Amino acid sequence: MTNKQTAREAAKKRVQELKGYYSHITIFVIVNGILYLLKTGMLTSLLPEAFPKESYYYDWINSNILIWTLILIVHTLIVFRDKFTFFKKWEERQIKKYMEEDEGKVDK
Repeated sequence: MTNKQTAREAAKKRVQELKGYYSHITIFVIVNGILYLLKTGMLTSLLPEAFPKESYYYDWINSNILIWTLILIVHTLIVFRDKFTFFKKWEERQIKKYMEEDEGKVDK
């Protein structure tokens, strides 16, 4: 493979990551928006007659939104890992620190 082909493959992979991330956000907003409207009672008129309409039945929605938000945050950190230089700098500092400690132990 040439450098041009490698760069194209890397760019294609990056586009796929972004596409998956944006799809994740879209699904998150739609699903949790509908669930929240269901919980608040705005959609109860659209539910079938046998469907429970009491608000306490939908208490799990808050946990769902919280957990999914945490997953979305992790997905954001993974997709935009190049933007967060803190992690890279921290890693370099830790490597340097442990190398210096190892040099100190070898000298003794």
